Amino acid sequence: MNMNLDRAVMAFAGTMILISLALTHFVSPWWWVFTAFIGLNLVQASFTGFCPAAILFKKMGVGGGCAFK
Repeated sequence: MNMNLDRAVMAFAGTMILISLALTHFVSPWWWVFTAFIGLNLVQASFTGFCPAAILFKKMGVGGGCAFK
């Protein structure tokens, strides 16, 4: 499987959401704020095309995709 920028960002976001949900369940209910932050970042990235994670992955050498250039 060839990992492009779009897939890397989606995999990272999904992983962060699952981690934050586990932290909410096992550590403190206040971790839901982190889950909300991730969701808001995904929504703004869908409208603006700006995603900090995409910038980091690009600097790490992950090839371009369609959504984030």
